[in-house]
Amino acid sequence: MSVFPKISLRLEVENYLKAGFMNKEVVSALGKQEAERKFEALLSRLSHPPSFTTVRVNTHLASVQHVKNLLFDELQKEEHKTATLRGCRRSPVWQRSVTRSPRLCSRNRVRLQMGIGVRMTEPVYLSPSFDNVLPSYLFLQNLPSAVVAHVLNPQPGERILDLCAAPGGKTTHIAALMQDQGEVIALDKISNKVEKIKQNALLLGLNSIRAFCFDGTKALKLDVVKDTEGEPPFLPESFDRILLDAPCSGMGQRPNMACTWTLKEVTSYLPLQRKLFTVAVQLLKPGGVLVYSTCTITLAENEEQVAWALRTFPCLQLQHQEPHVGGEGMMGAGLSLEQLKQLQRFDPSVVRSQNTDMDSLRDARIEDMVWLANKDCIGFFIAKFIKCKSTQEKDP
Repeated sequence: MSVFPKISLRLEVENYLKAGFMNKEVVSALGKQEAERKFEALLSRLSHPPSFTTVRVNTHLASVQHVKNLLFDELQKEEHKTATLRGCRRSPVWQRSVTRSPRLCSRNRVRLQMGIGVRMTEPVYLSPSFDNVLPSYLFLQNLPSAVVAHVLNPQPGERILDLCAAPGGKTTHIAALMQDQGEVIALDKISNKVEKIKQNALLLGLNSIRAFCFDGTKALKLDVVKDTEGEPPFLPESFDRILLDAPCSGMGQRPNMACTWTLKEVTSYLPLQRKLFTVAVQLLKPGGVLVYSTCTITLAENEEQVAWALRTFPCLQLQHQEPHVGGEGMMGAGLSLEQLKQLQRFDPSVVRSQNTDMDSLRDARIEDMVWLANKDCIGFFIAKFIKCKSTQEKDP
């Protein structure tokens, strides 16, 4: 049974989202009824967690198969412990619980003399705890967030910039994919978040990461005379690849039962995203790769930002992404069908059924479970660009 039918939004925000998901291009392609069904399905999916918990293996320290074996042993221990404590048996196929939020539970009210108490009797979403489970080998990370670093495709010996890096999940993944050879610069303007990046790098045994407390919008060095010895700000065109996982409205996060933001708050990130993108283009070497990503679902922060970037920076071209696990970009921003195919939008509405429980998963085919794990995730967006020529060159 669905506990939360759909995410609760302010009317102005829901209407804003609906206008984006039911724009003229979408309605013309899908029909009004199907476009509306998909939008309502999206609102429903956002209030529920994804069906699977995703963890990333730190391949810098161990192989995937080795860590899978270690993890299986840990899950078996927890299953046995849970069965002993509760007198019941759980399936080894675990569903995702609410991450970084209080666990959702069915509740029985118990009347007390001075008010109403709540007794938690049974969790709605079951998942093992990953607290201190193989901490040097595993990193709890949503699937699209793990895909991003593969799309960036960092190579050993390169100089990489993670422009908005906290808490460091993508930063450490980039360093691991580079075999910890080269330099990964991580920026964030909040000091305690920068410390978290450093802690994660230390825990995962990665030495190529240098984290700085610095505002990414000011990362471009305007005074080319002063030498900062590898610290921010940086000279133009000094990075081989740049990840801009931009600050955003976060409307793709799951589960999210209610969002009290006003429309002004939801739309407030657009200027900052463009400012950071402009800095990233100037810091990128000719021939370098820039990946732009968000954990939101709005057309304005995703496809419309891509359309703006291509108009504003003729030196940029969209690139095909590998792997391409999500769907194509959404129509409505004036991009061509070919350009939309080069984008990657993770849309939870593509998963129709809400009745994903352990009994149904136990009898499912492996292929179906992989498809579900790939599609039933947070709302997310990825665009990959290549810089075809220098921004330092002046046109004749």
